[in-house]
Order: sequence, then structure tokens, then C-alpha cells
Amino acid sequence: MAIERGRLLIVDDEILIRQGIKHYINWEQEGFEIVGEAAHGKEALELIEVVKPDIILTDIVMPIMDGEELTRILKEQYPQIGVIVLSSFGDFDYVRSTFQNGVLDYILKPKLNSDSLLTALRKMKQQIAGQKLPEKNEGNSYIEQSIRKMLSGYDIEKHCDKIAAIFPAENYWLAAIQTTGEQAHMDTFKTEIISGLKGRGFTCFMEKDIAIINGNNVQQLQAFFEGMASEHMELRVVLTDSFDDFTLIGKHYKDTLVKLINTRFYFPEIPVLTTQVFSEKTPELEAFHLDWFISEFKSKRFDTALSYVEEYAANISSNFMLDVYEYKSFFSNIIFNITILLGNMEYNVKKLEQEKYTYLRGIEEAATADQVGLQLQRFLIEAKRTIDVLLEQPDSINIKRIISYLNEHFQEQLTLTNVANHFHFNPSYLSSYFSTHMKEGFSEYLNRVRIEEASKLLTAGTEPISEISGIVGYSDHSYFCKVFKKMKGLSPSQFRRKQWVEK
Repeated sequence: MAIERGRLLIVDDEILIRQGIKHYINWEQEGFEIVGEAAHGKEALELIEVVKPDIILTDIVMPIMDGEELTRILKEQYPQIGVIVLSSFGDFDYVRSTFQNGVLDYILKPKLNSDSLLTALRKMKQQIAGQKLPEKNEGNSYIEQSIRKMLSGYDIEKHCDKIAAIFPAENYWLAAIQTTGEQAHMDTFKTEIISGLKGRGFTCFMEKDIAIINGNNVQQLQAFFEGMASEHMELRVVLTDSFDDFTLIGKHYKDTLVKLINTRFYFPEIPVLTTQVFSEKTPELEAFHLDWFISEFKSKRFDTALSYVEEYAANISSNFMLDVYEYKSFFSNIIFNITILLGNMEYNVKKLEQEKYTYLRGIEEAATADQVGLQLQRFLIEAKRTIDVLLEQPDSINIKRIISYLNEHFQEQLTLTNVANHFHFNPSYLSSYFSTHMKEGFSEYLNRVRIEEASKLLTAGTEPISEISGIVGYSDHSYFCKVFKKMKGLSPSQFRRKQWVEK
């Protein structure tokens, strides 16, 4: 196969890169022609049939469809097209997977120049000219391409003759092949499934880990998968209901199979998961009462607050219709909130902070709901240990902080409630806490501090008594006089006259 002029398709999400390559070299003089450009892999695939490139020059990291996925599809559908990868990464391991899909060269963007690019292109052009394309069954090729398009969200036209030649039966199923063990075993599982179904009169096409099955007997199909799972304990299968139209593969993939795959997260123990699971009732789940939880936690009613978390986690784990991302987000947010709350309440959260990301990473990587719950339990054990350590210590440090605060802010409009909020206490808890450690109540202590300051002002200054009451924190002058007389045995005016006479 001779190539007089190499036809190039440039694929890169950065328009400046594409423009730079287009105008970087006198392509006609060098024996090449730029026939098109695309911003991502999906757009490139749409252009291939139109511009018919010999060589594709593609970036690796792109939105919608990246270069790795593009090269895999090109190898399967367009093996005659040469591919050169452009990468911003110097680590060869990152682009190594593309070499397994037929890429023959790659160029680092920082080292991209006319010499390196032309050298790679000429080498590719020679290889394309000398290669012999494998023979391919036209019917199978159509079916494979159609399946990939439908699973990617494209609609296709129905060509009954080609479909009937490959799929003679009326019914179709979609199945997702999964494993609880090593991914290395997946190829073996898929080979056995294709062979085993063929021996039972079914036709099976495999796209990645998705099986498209054509046949007649659903009981025999389910029994086959259950037998496979019994023989291979780590094998798991998700199976849709049957449908009778090949062109509905994309719809059943999106509406049913993806939903079942999500549900598998909650039922890892069921070998063959079918839509029958949707007939089970899920408990009604109220929204998590975050404000109440924070209030209980700040009030140091830890047993109540944490028991609520554990109970809610158990309930949410039974709601298998909940999106997995939303499920994991709840557990991650709880870990964040508890860590922050304990830190604000001056607990020693150093260990919690250090291990927090271990728990969060465990949640992110969890394959089942049980694994997520285990991460929360481990975190709560450490959180309770953190709480218990402080509860076992003397409270002298906390009471000193409260006393210091009252002594510094007595001139402000302090109340039991706003002081309790400042220290993240429940007001009733602060009242009891204060009385226990100071042998007098909160109000008695605050009044004593204020009246002692008022006495100093009455003795040393000439400010009106009405002003002094405001200076020491009383908004009600008559109440100030009443409290003063109760504590000193004299009214403020009597106290002032007595001090002046004694001088």
C-alpha cells in the first residue's frame, strides 16, 4: 500500500497547539496534508469517515474522550490508521497503555519541534505503507461498531439483514461482568462466558466488561451465570431483563444496567444480580438533621449525637436506590464535621487530622457499602477515644478560660446563653459546669465581678451612678442598684457617700 501524501488528523483540546502544528511546517513540501482537527477523541472518531486520515496525531489528556480511549477504539475499528501520541508528561508509564493499543511513537510536548515531529511522521508513513491489514468479517465489524456507538450514547439505524445474520434469536440481554478478586482474572472469565454461552445456543459479544447476549431461554441464561459464579467465587454478574430490539441496547444500558451496577454496591454477596432486586422495598429516609447533631455535639451530649450518626448510617445503607456518590459523600462529610467540631472545642484532634485522609481515601475506594461503613466505624472509635481522653482530665483549664473571659468582657452585655455559645456549650450545661467548679452560679460570679468594679469607680471617680451602671455592663440602672445593695448592703449612692466621709 503506497501513500503518496500522508493525510494527518490533529487531535488536541488546546487550539493553540493545533494551530501551531498546522502552521509550523510546510506540510505539502514534506509530503503530508492536514485534513482535519478535533478537540477530543469523540470528535475525532466522527471525522474519520469524512476525512479518512492515514495518521492521527493525538494528545493524551483531553475532555469527553481522552487519547487512551481513542487509541483503543482506533486499534479495534481502524487498525490501518497510524497513531502518534503527544504528551505533556515525561513519565513513560503514563503513555505505556497507548502502546498496547498500536501506538508506535510518542513525543513530549515540551520537546516538540519540526525535526522530531517529521522524523516520527516519516517513520509512521513507512510502516503504514508496508503493513498488511487483517481480514475482517464485515457483519461482525458492523455489529461491533454499532454496539460501541450505542453504549457511547449514539443512535444507529437498524439494518435487519446484518443483525439477523449475527443474532438469530428474538431476545437480547445486557450483562456486566465483575469480580471481587483480582482484575487479572477478568479475561479468563470473559473467555469462559463467551464459550459457555455459545455451547448453550447463545450469541455473546463482549465490549470491555459488558456482554451483549442474544438467545431465547432466560432461565438457562441465569442458571449458566449462577453456575459460573458458583465455580468462581469471586465472579459477580449483573443481568438486565430481556428486550427484543437490537437498537435499544443503548437505552437498556443507560436506564437499567448502569442502575443495576450502582445497586451492586449494596448487594456484593448476590452472585447474579437482576432487576428483581428493585421489587424490594427500601426504608423511607429522612434528611440528616445536621443542625440538631451539631447542637448536641457542642453541648457535649456525645453519646446521643454519635448514636444518631450510627443509626442513620445503618438506615442509609439499606436504601440501595441511593446514588453511590451521594452515599459516600454523607460518610465523608460526617468525618469532616466531627473532626472540625472537636477541634473547635479544643480537643486534641492531631491524630484524627493525620488519619482523616486515610478514612476518606478508604471511603472513596470502597467497592461496597459495608466497606464504607467500616471506615466510619474506625473513625468513630478514634473520635470517641479523643473525647474520652479529655473527659478524664481535670477541667481546670476550661474553667480558667471561662473565668478569664468573664473578667475581660464583663462590661459587655453578657448572658449565660451567649457565653455558652462562645465556648460551644449548652447553656444548661454551662450553668451546671460553672456551679460545680466555682461553688457559685454563673450570674452570681458575673454580678460580683461587675459590682467590685463599680465599687472602685464609685470610690475613685466622679462619674454619675447612672453612667457607672452602664460602664460595668448593666443596661438597667434600677437592676444595678438592686444587685449592688444586695451585695454591699448599701445603695450605690450610700456607698459613695460613705467612702467620701471615710476619706
